[in-house]
Amino acid sequence: MDRPTALVPLHYVSLGARGPEDVVVDAHGRVLTGVEDGRILGVHDLGDPRTARVEVLAETGGRPLGLEPLPDGGLLVCDAERGLLRVDPVAGAAGTVRVLADSVAGERLRFCSNVVALPDGSVYFTVSSRRYPLEQWIGDIVEHTGTGRLLRLPPAGGDPEVLLDGLQFANGLAAGADGSFLVIAETGACRLTRYHLTGPRAGHADLFAALPGMPDNLWREGTDGPLWVALASPRVPPLDLLHRTPPAVRGAAARAAVHAPYRPSGATGVMALDDTGRTVRHLARRRSGFRMVTSVCATADHLVLGSLWEPGVAVCARTWAR
Repeated sequence: MDRPTALVPLHYVSLGARGPEDVVVDAHGRVLTGVEDGRILGVHDLGDPRTARVEVLAETGGRPLGLEPLPDGGLLVCDAERGLLRVDPVAGAAGTVRVLADSVAGERLRFCSNVVALPDGSVYFTVSSRRYPLEQWIGDIVEHTGTGRLLRLPPAGGDPEVLLDGLQFANGLAAGADGSFLVIAETGACRLTRYHLTGPRAGHADLFAALPGMPDNLWREGTDGPLWVALASPRVPPLDLLHRTPPAVRGAAARAAVHAPYRPSGATGVMALDDTGRTVRHLARRRSGFRMVTSVCATADHLVLGSLWEPGVAVCARTWAR
């Protein structure tokens, strides 16, 4: 893989709350995000920190993670505590919140992570772990449980269908530009997995791309632009070795990890890939004050970074011709 280009930070916009885990752009050009206290926020005019404005659009009553704006102005939300939600945002936190799914086959959805809606009305979403809740996410990464899932909610609603099981911390989710496949970020395996929706391999999965770090949220730029992926952490060689040990060893290490203080790496990275899985852009910074980048989106002339760790978003330069 070619050496990455420098990621150039411009400024930081405080949100007054920690953990803007996913960042997406809606039809109005706002950057939407969900934060630790359960609020969905809309951020305007991020290009200038002096004029940036934050408004509260809704409160989920849980912990919102992945977001998906809908053509009718609604917003799909994966809430780590409440399941898959639909939010109709209204300024002043007056937006309505409706639960679309909170269980599958009688099992409560513990850790919904990211979501995408297709034109036929189908909604696909990921569950990162069936064993660990969000606040103990590191336990799943260390134990390498393989309990992540890809699920589908049909257009008419009802019970979600399990399409893929055994994923290593299923996380970000995006559709191919032609709608023929989905891309799933497997954080615990440092890879992107492709799930075929049409064609002779429909219903099967294969490798889309191996990555130099742990992928988190995915975001497609436009309808046919590149697929952006945030790298929450570089690869950790000792962790790769641990994953080859017996389950009992990994389980003991996970129990220790969830009780140990965690401090994320200062390395920051994002990548853009085309629909063949080829890297078209790799931006990185080895030492960054903005840590644990879990999402990236583009608006105007900037890249916007979200983080499960930080109390705001970072705005970076687009240092290449679009």
